Amino acid sequence: MQVHLTLKSSNAKTGPIPVSTSESSTCPKTCGQYSTCYAKSGPLAIHWKAVDSKRGTDWTAFCQSIASLPDGQLWRHNQAGDLPGTDARIDAQALKALVRANRGRRGFTYTHKPMTTANARAVSHANANGLTVNLSADTLAQVDTLKALNIGPVVVVLPWDQTENIKTATGHTVVICPATQRDNVTCASCKLCAWSERDVVIGFPAHGSKKKQVKSDLIQIGA
Repeated sequence: MQVHLTLKSSNAKTGPIPVSTSESSTCPKTCGQYSTCYAKSGPLAIHWKAVDSKRGTDWTAFCQSIASLPDGQLWRHNQAGDLPGTDARIDAQALKALVRANRGRRGFTYTHKPMTTANARAVSHANANGLTVNLSADTLAQVDTLKALNIGPVVVVLPWDQTENIKTATGHTVVICPATQRDNVTCASCKLCAWSERDVVIGFPAHGSKKKQVKSDLIQIGA
């Protein structure tokens, strides 16, 4: 599995922090955004295809690079791609290696992998040991399901024009990502996604060339 690490991102939303990209085989085909993913268009798509074609390093070398980051460094795993493991499966041993490499640093990431018993165990271990893995929901109903697992923080994809905070059917608060609403906020300054013990859900309005194709359950639950 190939992974590329950019030590200083030029992305205006993340800010100048290290970000990685994993090859596309890590993405589960069950992901609700599989065909509309923002990473499949624009400059990031070109970079992602290059990673698939062996740009970057193998997993062992990647973990060594993470372990060499300065203490306390905030970094984002996977601006594109998912947790290690092909399709829906999480490679638990590979993830544990990354958790070890991240010790003393502030890594955060997101996963659309289905939360099978084995996958949930791997994610729970990561969140309990310093690597924040956000569970990604495609609908507000899925937010409630993932929150009930109590294994990590939750985020959700929202319609592209959703700009106000909302609540799920069971009362979980969804806060719109500040970096999508204010030009002076980035991942580097916000850090909400890196907080594994937070209770609020972070909502990301869909972006990219296919953002208007993203479906939502907002109307169905009466939000």
